[in-house]
Amino acid sequence: MRKLFGTDGIRAVAGESPLDAATIFAVGLALAHQITRNGSPRRVLLGMDTRESSPWIAGVLTAGLREGGIAVENAGAITTPAVAHLARKHGFAAGVVISASHNPWQDNGIKIFGDDGYKLPDTVELAMEEEIFRRLELQKYPDPAQCPAPEVKSGYRGEYEAFLREAVPGLSLQGLHVVLDCANGAASAIAPELFAGLGGKVDLTHARPDGRNINAECGALHPKVVAAETKAAGADIGVTFDGDADRVLFADAHGNVVNGDAILLLAARDLKARKQLPGDVVVATTMSNMGLEAALKRNGIRMERAPVGDKYVLERMRSEKAALGGEQSGHILFPALATTGDGLLTALLVLEMVQRSGKPLHELVADLKVFPQVIVNVKVREKKPLEEIAAVAETIREAESDLDGRGRVVVRYSGTEALARVMIEAESEALMQKHAESIAGAIREAIGI
Repeated sequence: MRKLFGTDGIRAVAGESPLDAATIFAVGLALAHQITRNGSPRRVLLGMDTRESSPWIAGVLTAGLREGGIAVENAGAITTPAVAHLARKHGFAAGVVISASHNPWQDNGIKIFGDDGYKLPDTVELAMEEEIFRRLELQKYPDPAQCPAPEVKSGYRGEYEAFLREAVPGLSLQGLHVVLDCANGAASAIAPELFAGLGGKVDLTHARPDGRNINAECGALHPKVVAAETKAAGADIGVTFDGDADRVLFADAHGNVVNGDAILLLAARDLKARKQLPGDVVVATTMSNMGLEAALKRNGIRMERAPVGDKYVLERMRSEKAALGGEQSGHILFPALATTGDGLLTALLVLEMVQRSGKPLHELVADLKVFPQVIVNVKVREKKPLEEIAAVAETIREAESDLDGRGRVVVRYSGTEALARVMIEAESEALMQKHAESIAGAIREAIGI
């Protein structure tokens, strides 16, 4: 099992292990070694979100890369998918993003993309971990105060904006009123200018990052905020990103949250109608609602499930040759256009679908009837395999037996936080709550904090 890398890179409280200066420097050295061993161009593109810790982390990481013989270019505050796109386009050996995505400002992280624009395979991350731990034993690292982040190279942001506009040629928001929540994150550096050039009326919210307000009661982590703002403003649609803008959720004119499952349904129908859904297949995750599966089936579309994490969704999509996939949380993947989830790209594509349909968003997803679903997060002190905890395993088996054919049980550890996530779907609220609390209680008693 990987000890540093989770489902989306390395993530922790900034300054604390495994995001302390020693480990960050070792990550830079290990990545440099990986690049030189592969014979790749010795250049890395760096980007970051708006957390106050991002510059010093970028500086220490750059010091490690440079010591390993790698040149680093800094795109500055920019979205995660922008780095993936630009790294591939310009032939960088890797793209690195300093971001903790939807986590609070105190956290930060390191996400790495290969020269192909895709997140690193687990096998590569495991090999890097081994080297990182070896280097940590040497206890050699620089003082962060002596490691300034590289000077920002202008042009990358504008180039990415041009790519987004080209993905939806001719898109006009004329006649639409949109509320846009940038989560005080990376989208704040791009979305205002991008949407200003599309016409329509755009109300910009949470687009003034101060280093500590990223994701704070806003953004995709709090979609009810944009939903309420959309309804209060009498707007047609709300759009809300997470901190690094690789995720996006929506709100309709009635103030209802429209999550990733609903967007997958909307996009799948649109692509199928235009004969752009090969195999009539969509890839979702174990967390997607049974209601999505049923709605897709009514439209002659098959749904496959992958483990949680957009990199795993993408792996399954590539094996299925699927044109669409994603997560309930708002990572939506259009592999014909991008190598990773891209909130800004998805927002533009969805707005274009809505405009082309001539129907409001709520009408386009009105027949998605979701099973009652609850997710209970349990803070844990360790991530011991659940099947090895007898009381937990037995409680899960009891729930699965009781819900057979009438619901689903998914219990897993978060790939980015010290949490166990208990997801229950059932025909009735009472049954759902009963089993969710039973399993969560067993986990708390065994390994809870």
